[in-house]
Amino acid sequence: MNNYSAKTERLTAIRRIISRGNVDSQETLISLLGKEGFVATQATLSRDLKRLGIGKAPRPEGGYTYVVSTEDGPPPTDKIFVQDFTRGFLSLEFSGPLGLIRTLPGHANSVAAALDHMRVPEVLGTIAGDDTILVVPRNGVSPARMVKAMRARIPGFQEGD
Repeated sequence: MNNYSAKTERLTAIRRIISRGNVDSQETLISLLGKEGFVATQATLSRDLKRLGIGKAPRPEGGYTYVVSTEDGPPPTDKIFVQDFTRGFLSLEFSGPLGLIRTLPGHANSVAAALDHMRVPEVLGTIAGDDTILVVPRNGVSPARMVKAMRARIPGFQEGD
């Protein structure tokens, strides 16, 4: 099975499992996916949930559960990704061509996923920790060019604190 097929099947399984109800955490979802033969990391699962437009909703008995907003709805728009990015972003600094984004504690995964999904052409990819993100530019992209590209995609973006 190629990567695209595996990803498509995993996304279908996530949607099916959440549609059944009572999935209250990513750990629970990872366990349920495992029972169906899928292996996913928390970071992959976070990106998958965003891609599918899945969020949390309050349960009548308390707590929260994951819900599928619409069965055939479109993926989140750039506006949602910009909101996710700006919600946790604190600053961006560079060491040579590599960028380091600082975020609020616990926000690095959602900020990195948002940046990845916005598909800024100058950004090759990101690696997220808890409150920091390594931003890897494409070959030949300078820090100034990366900041300019991010400003074009993220209204109000400022790289400093």
